[in-house]
Amino acid sequence: MTDDRTPASSTQSGRRTAAPRRRRRGLRNTLIALGTLVVLLGIAAGVAYALLASTFNEVQRVSIEQDPSLERPAAVQLAAGEQAPINILLLGSDSRETTDRNAVAEDLQGFRSDAIMVAQISPDRRHLTVMSIMRDNWVEIQGHGEAKINAAVAYGGLPLAVNTVENFIGARIDHVALIDFESFKGLTDAVGGVTVRNDVAFTSRHGGFAFEQGDVELNGEQALGFVRERYAFADGDYQRARNQQAYLKGLTQKVMSSETLRNPGRLVDTFQALKPHLILDQGLDLGAAVALGYDMRDLRSDDIEFFTSPTLGTGTSADGQSIVLPDWAEMANVRAAFQSGTLDEYAATRAAGSELPQS
Repeated sequence: MTDDRTPASSTQSGRRTAAPRRRRRGLRNTLIALGTLVVLLGIAAGVAYALLASTFNEVQRVSIEQDPSLERPAAVQLAAGEQAPINILLLGSDSRETTDRNAVAEDLQGFRSDAIMVAQISPDRRHLTVMSIMRDNWVEIQGHGEAKINAAVAYGGLPLAVNTVENFIGARIDHVALIDFESFKGLTDAVGGVTVRNDVAFTSRHGGFAFEQGDVELNGEQALGFVRERYAFADGDYQRARNQQAYLKGLTQKVMSSETLRNPGRLVDTFQALKPHLILDQGLDLGAAVALGYDMRDLRSDDIEFFTSPTLGTGTSADGQSIVLPDWAEMANVRAAFQSGTLDEYAATRAAGSELPQS
């Protein structure tokens, strides 16, 4: 999508004035690396805990407590002995302001969340499933009417973004992480490069890199070009999202490889590349990450799936914005999977391109 207008707001005089307009280009979905890294760092905590503890606890934290007047999906009701799925909202922006260590939650209002993903950890902790949400999905934002889903942060900071995504997926969010893409180059190089399976040969306008079809080894600079490109593709943002998922799958495989997990120095370097560009919710401290990592110690790269929320393609809003139209009929199945903790089973039915209408 090419329309990045920030939603308008009303003044007391009744005239509409544009809210701060900030263009967000480039990497949109690199933040999913955070979800896997938090888990994987926990898995390796037996070797690297002492090295990571001080730096992890230095990461900026913000509150995601919502206005109690907002409607939310019901919390999962569990029988005795059952575990709930864990849903982690991953938001990304290419603005350094979003992860300024001196910022507070209120400072996050006014920027647009350019990358939106929800990672679900299954109740048995054996599956990690990541759903990308196209940033231009046209949804209801409580108190503000219909707008692009990435406008929720601009309207009300992280709490409203959490609420909007919760109502989109029909399930509650347990944790939130926000990252800016400046960490991306260092993150890629810290793990010694990332191999991706490239389905479509193309040349990126960002850096002028030519990517052949098949397995491609990327360094940090090349990875930026790979995941940022959209103009080379007939379906633009949709193929870019698939490429970003291909990269993230390659990143998780590299992080989970024995050469990384058995190398405390590389683990620390990886986290250090991420830390300056990261904000977490207050509940996601090192203890929580390590406990979760231990629970997920049997997770393998084949147990991680990616897909994009179903849509009906693109359209135009009443006020002329280029938008993505959610497929609400299919979203009912997505919501059921989120609620039951079976998103991994749903993802297994989704092939690349299934987020678009099928002819």
